[in-house]
Amino acid sequence: MRRWSTDRILGWAAADFVVLVFALFPVLWIVMLSFKSPATVTDGSFIPNEWSTENYSSIFNGNSPFLDALRNSFGIAAIATVIAVVLASMAAYAIARLNFPGKAIMLGAALMIAMFPPISIVGPLYNMWRNLGLYDTWPGLIIPYLTFALPLAIYTLTAFFREIPWELEQAAQVDGATPFQAFRKIIVPLAAPGVATTAILVFIFCWNDFVFAVSLTSTSAAQTVPAALSQFTGVSQFTAPYGSIAAAAVIVTIPIIILVLFFQRRIVAGLTAGAVKG
Repeated sequence: MRRWSTDRILGWAAADFVVLVFALFPVLWIVMLSFKSPATVTDGSFIPNEWSTENYSSIFNGNSPFLDALRNSFGIAAIATVIAVVLASMAAYAIARLNFPGKAIMLGAALMIAMFPPISIVGPLYNMWRNLGLYDTWPGLIIPYLTFALPLAIYTLTAFFREIPWELEQAAQVDGATPFQAFRKIIVPLAAPGVATTAILVFIFCWNDFVFAVSLTSTSAAQTVPAALSQFTGVSQFTAPYGSIAAAAVIVTIPIIILVLFFQRRIVAGLTAGAVKG
């Protein structure tokens, strides 16, 4: 292996530092803004002159819509993730295990749908959901989330299922297990890392969605955090709620940061699964 020179290492380290500062500066700005008092939130300084947790206490009081939005975000994202992972596991197993016509086309269509711009179907969905009574409800968000999360989960899980040695399943069936028992007791445990990775990716997709959340909801009955943030109001019409929005943005980002820090290697593996054929 060729050794890198000291100058080259220092150059790459300097470039990484610049990119890191550039990427983290908006995040640090939001964090600092969230700790400013309402009187100093627009003073233009980066570091607060007086540190305050008033913005955090304001979004957690009983009159704030943030708690309802947080509950909706957790509930809707969790339900959509469970449904998508269960259905995608069975579909990915069939694609990876069975030989049938159109399998490659089906997998390609799943990837295409996952990449489809959500904004293109918001208009028809809005009218359809109003007529069906799904507007401003949890199912009204879960269904469109599944439209995009399910193909993504199928594509990701198929890559994981293809790595499983199928001789283990055949050995279980030789020992008397039914096909479903072999799938449940042999294949599913072996695919657990891939299922967990897919669940994380789907949860992050649902958690971060703004387009559907702001277009298909209007009240705290189903409004998620991204939509609620866009409708935050100040104490009066002359007060901008910058501090409250910053505090809410910090709170809603923490679960994603925790997931990424703990599962970053599995997330990268899920995103690159199938990219290289052995």
